[in-house]
Formats: sequence, C-alpha cells, structure tokens
Amino acid sequence: MTNRRVGRRRRWPAVAVTGVLVAGAAGWAVGFGPLRPGGAGEEAPQVADPAAVRAAESFLQSWAAGDWAGAARLTDSPAKAEQTLRNFTAGLEITKPVLTAAGATRTEGGNGATVPYTAKLPVAGLGTWSYGSELGVDRTDAGWRVRWELSLVHPKLTEKEKFRLVEEESAELAAVDRDGAPISAAAHPSLISVLGLGGGKPRGEVQVVDRVTGEVRSTAVRFGPAAGEGGGPVRTTIDARVQRAADRALARHAQGRNAGLVALRIDSGEVVAVANGPAAGFNRAFQGTYAPGSTWKVLTSAALLRKGAVTPSTVVDCPKYLTVGKQFHNVETSEIRGATFREDFIHSCNTAFVALRGKLGNGEVTTFAQEYFGIGGPEWKTGIGSVDARVPVPADETEKAAALFGQGRLRTNPLTMASVTATAVSGRFHQPLLVKGTEQERIATKELPERVVGQLRSLMRDTVTDGSATVLKGVPGEVGAKTGTAEVTEDGNNNGWLVAHDGEIAIACVVEEAKSGSGSAGPVIRDVLAEVAAAR
Repeated sequence: MTNRRVGRRRRWPAVAVTGVLVAGAAGWAVGFGPLRPGGAGEEAPQVADPAAVRAAESFLQSWAAGDWAGAARLTDSPAKAEQTLRNFTAGLEITKPVLTAAGATRTEGGNGATVPYTAKLPVAGLGTWSYGSELGVDRTDAGWRVRWELSLVHPKLTEKEKFRLVEEESAELAAVDRDGAPISAAAHPSLISVLGLGGGKPRGEVQVVDRVTGEVRSTAVRFGPAAGEGGGPVRTTIDARVQRAADRALARHAQGRNAGLVALRIDSGEVVAVANGPAAGFNRAFQGTYAPGSTWKVLTSAALLRKGAVTPSTVVDCPKYLTVGKQFHNVETSEIRGATFREDFIHSCNTAFVALRGKLGNGEVTTFAQEYFGIGGPEWKTGIGSVDARVPVPADETEKAAALFGQGRLRTNPLTMASVTATAVSGRFHQPLLVKGTEQERIATKELPERVVGQLRSLMRDTVTDGSATVLKGVPGEVGAKTGTAEVTEDGNNNGWLVAHDGEIAIACVVEEAKSGSGSAGPVIRDVLAEVAAAR
C-alpha cells in the first residue's frame, strides 16, 4: 500500500522541468568509445571525418560539465540550445550523472554523423533515470556543429511537451505473489528495490506533461514502490519459487557484477521473477538500456524466416571476415565454410547475418519488431517503471549490418528480451505485466506463422544441444536458448547475455563486465531453470 500524501522526511515541491539532462552542479561523467558491432571484437562503423566525432564529444563534455554556453556554441542554434540547457538545472538533484557515447555512424553522403548515447541520471533519494538518445553532427561553413533538436536531449522532449518531477513517500507496503501469499523482503531481496517492500521509502515519477495545460500525457520513468489499490496489498504476478531461484542464482554467479534478470510466462506475459545485482541497486532488469548482442538474432531470424529469405537448411557461408563499409569478423575470427543457416544461428555467426542484410529492407526490422513483437508502438505498462526498447531505422548499410546481430543503436533490457523470447517460441505477443490491475493500452500485433515458430524453437533447441548454449544441456526438458556477447566500448569488457525458455517460462539475463554470454549469464539461467524443473 502506498501513502498518497505528500508529507515525507524531505518535502520537495512538484517541479516542472523543461528538459531532462539536469545538473545541479558540475561533475557529470562522460564516457566515450566506439560501440563495436558484435560480440566478437568488431570495431564500430566510423564517419569519414573524425572531426565530426570530436565535435559531438566536445558538446557532450561541455553539457556534462554544466558549461551550457560552451555546449550551445557547438550547435547550429546557440541561443535556443543555451536557453534549454540552462533550464535543465531546475528542480532535480542529480548526482554524478553518466553520459556514455556509442560509436558514430556516417549520415548519407558522408558529410555528417549520428552519435547515439546513453544517459544514466541518479535522481537524489529516488533512483536512476536511464534512457538512450542520439545527436546529429553536420558540416557547416563555421565547421562541424551539433544539429540542435529537442529530441537529442530526450526522445520525448518536444515543443508541446515537457517534464515534471513529482515525489511522495510510501507507507508500509504489503505485497502478495500470484497466488495471494505475502512476499517478504527477507525471502526476495531483489523485490525491495523493484517493488519497494517495507515502508517510508521515497517514490515518484518524471511525467511528460503538456507545456500549456500541465495535463499528464505519459510517464518517462517511475521510482520507488508500486502503489496498492483500495488500501490492500500490491497484487503481483510473481511466482515465489522462481523469484527465490533467480535471487539465489544471481547472488551465486554474478560475483558482484551488475546484472539483471526477468522471467515471464510465455502464455500470458506475466512476470514471474525480476532480479538484479546488486539486489538493492538500480533496476537494470526493467530500466536498463543495453545492446542485446546476438540474442537479437532471435528476432532478426524470425524476420528472415517469415519472409522466406532463408530456411534452416539454406547455405549461408560464415567467413572469417566480411566488409560492409568496415570489416566485421566472428569470435576469434572463426569461420564455418559452407555453413547452413542453422549452423550460423546455433554457433552465432555474425558475418553470415551481415551477408543477409540485403534480404531485408532498411527499416524492415524496425517495422517487424513493432508488428510482431510489440516493440516501438504504445508504451508497455507493467505496473512499475520500465524503459521500452529502441529499434531505430539504420542510418546506413554498415549500421544495418551491425543491427542484424544486436549492435549499433539498438537498446533493450532483460524485460524486452524475455518478451522477445516468449513471442518467438509461441508466435504471440503478450504485453508484460508485474502488478495486477495495471491499466494497459492495447498493443495490436500479428501472429508469427506456425512454420516460423517451429523453426525458431528448433534452432533454439539445437543451440542448447549442439551450439553455443550447451551450458544448459543438463537442464531437464526441451530447453531452447540463444547466447549473446555485446561489446560496449573499445577497451572495456563485454556484456554477457542469454535468453532461454522451457516451454512455460521465457527468461533473459544480462551480466555486465563479462567475457561471454554463455560463461556469465549461462550459469545463472541454468540454475534458475534447473531449480524450477525440480519443483514441478
């Protein structure tokens, strides 16, 4: 139950904020480095002129340091940019924000660049606001300039809408699992931060409101406990046994690294477990923004198979290298001569997927993700704050090639990838749900053909028995999976991914600073599925 009164240990007024990247003081951290397009050590697609990248980096550095005037001078609209950036300081207490720029890609003609970045904004006393955006850089008579657009600050910022922060404090929160049994913080430590078990915890949300009327249009992010209805406990879809298994597996295998996991029912989309590492930290499972690496091949394979562009037996060679504006290669420059698409999938061959880029239109994966997987349309409403995936149309052929195996400007999280897995192996999208009674906007999607579903299930099963996910081979049942290793920066460690299903639940896990998906996320999911199977 949540106390809706405004009284709390620290009273902040509701504040209208005309932007998002808010800095009460200097001290922002900006990370740079190419986001390399694969889980195999590939470099990122680069612009023709490195000066474009330097201009983008200088803009982000000035912005992060609170040098609004300096950042504005690097845009093509200095007056508007400075006014907007200065307004971002109002009303929010941001401590040590982090901006991480990914690899720049050429714009058409090679005269500009698009630079995606991820913002992680710790809002004092509430949590971290995490989202992704991008900025454009163009060559002008005065040199390289950032193309000023409100959406570069946040995708939801427009001339008609702005942001407002509203805070309150929760009362003692009671919550129950899917069967109506009480959920305890002691038994389910991850749910302390996810749901806000206990009491006296701050909660709030950043709302998107009409600039003139103040009418709330949507919610950018929610923080803190969920609200109970009618004075009763929060009714969740959590399965206590799966949640316990997830908490234990992450504690055992994440080894102090940041991690997130979501498990949901394939037949309904109901979330049965959500866990994070550390348990009391940021809810990466629902609010993280990650490149999904090769786990995204589940969706791109669905697109290729539905279109009839390939079958599992189609020969799609897997060379060591393939050049599309730059050179792509596989893990340790491996190759499979005369490979079939089945072999490409189960061994996660990046160059084979690059070679298939001409089989899909430039924006076809973006459209396919929305029409069949519910990604990119109406916002998902789970009952707590979550960040929707981003599947942008590729800027060029190099980015298109990278996106086919889960890199480039794609941004997902374990919630998204668990849903992708459930949709792929059932053929039907069900909007994920954690808090029962949450009002959800209907998301109209198409069903995948039975032929495609059967092929995907077979490919994922073969990945466990003969491919890169043999870490799950000993789990009882017809378990299917897909591994992924997503590189983050040129010199940093990878993010390790694994998605899997056992016919009843779909599960996705990401572990940061990992060497591979099978080696980091694999043991986590293995233990969860094995414990669930033993309890059936």
